[in-house]
Amino acid sequence: MMLTREQILHSDDLKRVEVKVPEWGGTVRVQMMSGAARDEFEAGIVVDGQPDTTNMRAKLAAATLVDDNGRLLFTPADVEALGRKSAAALDRVLAAAQKLNRIGDKELQELVGN
Repeated sequence: MMLTREQILHSDDLKRVEVKVPEWGGTVRVQMMSGAARDEFEAGIVVDGQPDTTNMRAKLAAATLVDDNGRLLFTPADVEALGRKSAAALDRVLAAAQKLNRIGDKELQELVGN
């Protein structure tokens, strides 16, 4: 079946998963990034042409943690504060975000390397 423009634009293709984060006392929702959000995330890890891995876990968490309506919970301004949260909690979110967005360790290294 050949898809139409309308079918593509109206498809709900951003998968979501719930992740238990006992360090935070509950469950969070991690969502796949859109193409534009992924581009913004990738652009945000390069500063002045150099890779910036500062708060990488928090950056990816901020780009993928959403509320019940799919709206981001955090803004780029929250990354520093989010980065001060438990590394174990952030690793749980990171693992889900990496899987949903097909960002493995290799892809992260390539992003940082480029």
